[in-house]
Amino acid sequence: MLTIAIDVMSGDHEPRERVAGALRALADDAELRALLVGSAEPIEAALRGAPASVRARVEHVAATEIVAMDEPPREAIRRRKNSSMRIAIDLVKQGRAAACVSAGNTGALMAMAHFVLKTLENVERAAIMSAIPAAHGHTHMLDLGANTTATPEQLRQFATMGAIVARDVHGIENPRVGLLNVGVEDIKGHAVVQAAHALLAASPLNYVGFVEGDAIFSGAVDVVVTDGFTGNVALKTMEGLADFIGDRLRHHFGASVRNRIAGLVARPVLRRIAAELDPRHYNGACMVGLKGIVVKSHGRADRIAFARAVSLAAHAARSGLTAHIAQALETQGS
Repeated sequence: MLTIAIDVMSGDHEPRERVAGALRALADDAELRALLVGSAEPIEAALRGAPASVRARVEHVAATEIVAMDEPPREAIRRRKNSSMRIAIDLVKQGRAAACVSAGNTGALMAMAHFVLKTLENVERAAIMSAIPAAHGHTHMLDLGANTTATPEQLRQFATMGAIVARDVHGIENPRVGLLNVGVEDIKGHAVVQAAHALLAASPLNYVGFVEGDAIFSGAVDVVVTDGFTGNVALKTMEGLADFIGDRLRHHFGASVRNRIAGLVARPVLRRIAAELDPRHYNGACMVGLKGIVVKSHGRADRIAFARAVSLAAHAARSGLTAHIAQALETQGS
């Protein structure tokens, strides 16, 4: 049995939705156990009616505090030692859980994970990595917000960690790695990306060079590397564009009787596209580079999306992700 610690109190929805997501992940994986961290009352209420075979693999771990979504990271570390977020991370540190999942405050989660678990020996900064829907299935991108700036060496480390996750968690053999830039020509970009480009070109990675933003979706690469400021802006732009396109489609297909008929004709195709691009199927971002596995779920994740984050954490733990990253960085002589 593999055990995952789950912070069910943090996030935008009620704890019931995250407990339901955890139960869904357990129902899909008979070899998975869950430590549900939080207040007893909402957890017990959400567990009512759960199948006995699933509930038998659930344990409640009490927590008396919650980290607010807008709480400064330093304050969270200093004042929220009894929070569901902190206790879930502590359970990984103690070895009671192989990984933890939280939908809470990203900054606080990263800061707490750094403080409690520490980074691997050859990692200067941990990074947030997630999958983005693309023409060939999905592209892995990091950093998505942990580090607003990054040195050339840190970008090289991000690339190494990203390639390991793409290979060991997602089964991509010899993943192609690209460095996000304002152009693909070698002369483009500021000094940091130029220096990182040189480091990556000399590394054993399958580095294809600079890529522009369209490569995230085109299938030209498997891993896109950038700093956390650029990565987070790109991610939020993607999310906003997806919402905008969905809203415009609904508006125009409902604008007239003729358009509604056209919408009915197009519905099968639209449903297939919606299923392929459904963000719930891509929920869960690994915080790579830590001495333990931490997965960040989207704060607004419903039970389907949250179950995906729990399953991702389980898969990362089973693949020995942390050890593989440490070995790869040591081999490269970091």
